Amino acid sequence: MTISQPGSPRSASSPPAPVPPLTTGPPTAPQPLPAAPPPAAPPLAPRLAGWRGTFAWGLVRAVRPRQWAKNVLVLAAPLAAGKVLDPDVLGPTVVAFLLFCLAASGVYLVNDSIDVEEDRRHPRKRFRPIAAGVVSRGLAVSMAVAFFAVALVVAVLATRPALAWVLGSYVVIQLGYCLFLKNQPVIDLAVVASGFLLRGIAGGVAAGLALSQWFLLVAAFGSMFMVAGKRYSELVLIGDAAATRKTLQEYSASYLRFVWSLSAAVTVTAYSLWAFEMGEEQDGVPWSLISIAPFFLAILLYARDVDKGEAGAPEEIVLGDRVLLGLGLLWAVAMGLGVLGV
Repeated sequence: MTISQPGSPRSASSPPAPVPPLTTGPPTAPQPLPAAPPPAAPPLAPRLAGWRGTFAWGLVRAVRPRQWAKNVLVLAAPLAAGKVLDPDVLGPTVVAFLLFCLAASGVYLVNDSIDVEEDRRHPRKRFRPIAAGVVSRGLAVSMAVAFFAVALVVAVLATRPALAWVLGSYVVIQLGYCLFLKNQPVIDLAVVASGFLLRGIAGGVAAGLALSQWFLLVAAFGSMFMVAGKRYSELVLIGDAAATRKTLQEYSASYLRFVWSLSAAVTVTAYSLWAFEMGEEQDGVPWSLISIAPFFLAILLYARDVDKGEAGAPEEIVLGDRVLLGLGLLWAVAMGLGVLGV
């Protein structure tokens, strides 16, 4: 056996050592990672059983008739003026109510058409007719355009052109909300509150009544109180699913509590000053001053629902709480008697 000495030539039977390749160019850039697949589209909600899952009932649900309760606010200015039963006032006010129902339903149709994907990820909104695929987006938008046109034309022909301006402002602001303003923190609160305020203004404008500065203050800050309370309840109740509404990620619970607390304080203060001003012009029982009590208690009761995270849509809270309904009735009676000078 032959033993090779150090430094001696390698045996012929030994394989040659590999020679690394020479590279003369720049180093090769790292290959990009494969793109992540797009997220799967959320599945459609199961269609409701029976007649509730039909196309006809889907159309009815798509225009949200339950939301029309908000439009009762058009009666606020005529009631505050004590002229709601005058034929020249009642007729235009009823027309304003109906036209706001059309305009609001058109806005809901557009909003639900835009928010289809987000609604399908929401635990409750995924059952809305457009999100569930019962009503097509094209049909919804076509209906909305027709509703807007009818509302504006009838406002000019049946009441006063000023009502058409109020309705037009409402439609433009709300469409701006649907398209981009809903994603602007704080601005989104003001836009939603403006919808309530414009409803209150519409009744006075349609009937040709002058609007009190106190009325406008109460309507404006009362609207902000309800909107901030609704957002707070959404944040508390929905939790992680709050991501379906982008602006909720920008708010903290303490901030929204501050907003609705401040709005409630201004609302009660403005209403109390308004009631005292009306009381100075009334003889007999001070009904306007008495109306402060049920008004204040109703605010406290609504605030309790907000604090517990139970304040959903304002009309749902009011219609579902018998005590709150009773306080509202007492307030309306006291306010009405004060306005009528009984």
